[in-house]
Amino acid sequence: MTQSSQLTALPVGYRLAEYTIVRQLSVGGFSVVYLALDDADRKYAIKEYLPRNLAERNDEGMVTVPHELDRDAFNLGLKCFFEEGRILAEISHSNVVHVSNFFRANQTVYMVMEYADGRSLGRELEVAGGRIEERRLRKWFAALLSGLREVHLHRLLHLDIKPANIYLRRGGHPLLLDFGAARQTLSRRDKHFASMYTPGFAAPEQYEKDQALGPWTDIYAIGACLYVCMGGKTPQVAHERMSNDKLAPASKLFRHYYSRELLELTDQCLMLAPDARPPSVMTIQKRLLETDYSKPEPIPESAAAARKLVGWIKGLAGGRSS
Repeated sequence: MTQSSQLTALPVGYRLAEYTIVRQLSVGGFSVVYLALDDADRKYAIKEYLPRNLAERNDEGMVTVPHELDRDAFNLGLKCFFEEGRILAEISHSNVVHVSNFFRANQTVYMVMEYADGRSLGRELEVAGGRIEERRLRKWFAALLSGLREVHLHRLLHLDIKPANIYLRRGGHPLLLDFGAARQTLSRRDKHFASMYTPGFAAPEQYEKDQALGPWTDIYAIGACLYVCMGGKTPQVAHERMSNDKLAPASKLFRHYYSRELLELTDQCLMLAPDARPPSVMTIQKRLLETDYSKPEPIPESAAAARKLVGWIKGLAGGRSS
């Protein structure tokens, strides 16, 4: 399917049930997300099931499956998407995106979610200069894991946790967005969806059809997020690590910036073997909430002196500009 997002997205002003489309928020290979208003002018994010490897939109706005051989895969994904929305609608937690409605229209399914002002963790990381201080990391991820634990208690997995899918409301309250359970179902069933998960954040078992997925799979992604928030690059793709592991441990790379406890926890989450990772989300949360943790290793004097010199030069530059 080579259609552009402009061709597949519903147009501005389109009336969808009791909602009016304002604009497109995002588009991917699996869905399109819109900003919409209801009749009382309340904002919502509406997610449309539209797997573009299988389906397209016709001139009347209907979602169609051009090739009959793709029909079963499309229907399976639709069923999983609908079930995902049903479960999320049952979850009421401040750190999990709330689904208020889901319905069928245009021969597909729509999920109506809360719309919150703020920005993604990925964007926050950019604003922070590529590294987030430990106190904030612990606070945000402990809260986020509280929501993820609730998701797991409902027997649902996220399967696509990454900085872009962690949203920070104004004030820093984290929100878990864009669940990928239905995406993953198609990925493991159909070769067309082999790249529907996010390389670097996806656990090794997500690449193997015969490997069981579980809470441990989301735990790997949490470790990858922590690693990136510490200043690391996106971790090496998991299935490549299985044959030639080149991922430098967080405890080695970031020992001058973060406590030993947080670094060891991050490395444990990123273990390739599921049973080597922390046993539960609650375990990670408890370790994040510990307040009596050791200080990072001191930065060598030469590095500290260099940082002071950079600060002094910046100060001089600032003085000239004023």
